[in-house]
Amino acid sequence: MINQHLITPPPEMVYNWAKDPALINDPTPLSEYLCARAAQWGADQELEACCDWLFREPVTHEIVGRDGRYLDFELRAARRPQPPSLKEQALAILAAAGGPDYPTQMTVINTDEHILIKRALEALPQ
Repeated sequence: MINQHLITPPPEMVYNWAKDPALINDPTPLSEYLCARAAQWGADQELEACCDWLFREPVTHEIVGRDGRYLDFELRAARRPQPPSLKEQALAILAAAGGPDYPTQMTVINTDEHILIKRALEALPQ
């Protein structure tokens, strides 16, 4: 299954675009038309999300300079968050697995979690 990104149009929408009657007399190839529509739709989604973030986020002088000079960094961080590090992922797996806090239960992790924890440990310096 393909991961659906927040600015990827739903398949039903793309299907409807491909059936657009305006395409009958349009010399533009279908692929170019669909790419342009998808790019515009994605840009509109991103703009709306940025406006929502600006509306919801309390703007304080600690975060944003009086002239707004740090707002671009905050917005960029909010809209393009970095994925969790290997260490953060491994710790999250262990935190969710129970462990010593539940002495009567066995700690169980699946194969993917085991591989991730192993990779995190291997990344540590000797």
